[in-house]
Parts: sequence; structure tokens; C-alpha cells
Amino acid sequence: MSTAYVIVTLLAAAMAGFSAGSVFFHVKWVVEPLAQYGVPRSWWPWLGTAKAAGAAGLVAGLFVPAIGVAAAIGLVLYFTGAVITVLRARSFAHIPAPLVYAAPVIGSLALAMTA
Repeated sequence: MSTAYVIVTLLAAAMAGFSAGSVFFHVKWVVEPLAQYGVPRSWWPWLGTAKAAGAAGLVAGLFVPAIGVAAAIGLVLYFTGAVITVLRARSFAHIPAPLVYAAPVIGSLALAMTA
């Protein structure tokens, strides 16, 4: 396990965890766009839970690599769905937001696959 993999994975987990917390605590700059995109409020806890589970899975993957790979794949799919949601809402200026969160997850997955 390389130092780069550990650092990138912990960064990805921290960012996904922060994003999950932002949804759980209804941080205005996170939930207002969700409402504008047409994401039902009843989905928000599930979306936060998915991100929190992904963050926990990335950390667990430092000890059990298969869990980390599965978590990273799940988060990549999650953030791909977020990009699609933003595109469907035609909020093109918001496209970078999910990509910023996806980038370290993709990096973690790539580093895990090369180990």
C-alpha cells in the first residue's frame, strides 16, 4: 500500500463525509441546489447515507482492499448520477461541484487498482 494511496483515499473519504454531513445538516448551499434540481426532499437522507457509507467504505478499504474498491465504485456511480442530475436541471455552472468530489475517489480507485 503506497503513501499516495493512503493520502488520496483519506482525502476522498473526508470529502465524501463532509458532503454527507452537509446533506444531513441541511447546509443551505448544498440543499438549495438539490431542491432546484428537483431532487425530492425525501431522498436527501438516503443520498447522505450513501455518501457516508462510501466514506466509511473507503477508510475500511485501507484494511480490506475489496471493500475500498466497492466503496469507490459506488461513490463514482453516485457522483456520476449527481452530474447527470445537474445536467438534466440545466445548471451547467454547477457541474464542477460533483466532479470536485469525484476526483479524489477516482484517484483512490485508480491507485487501488494499480497496487
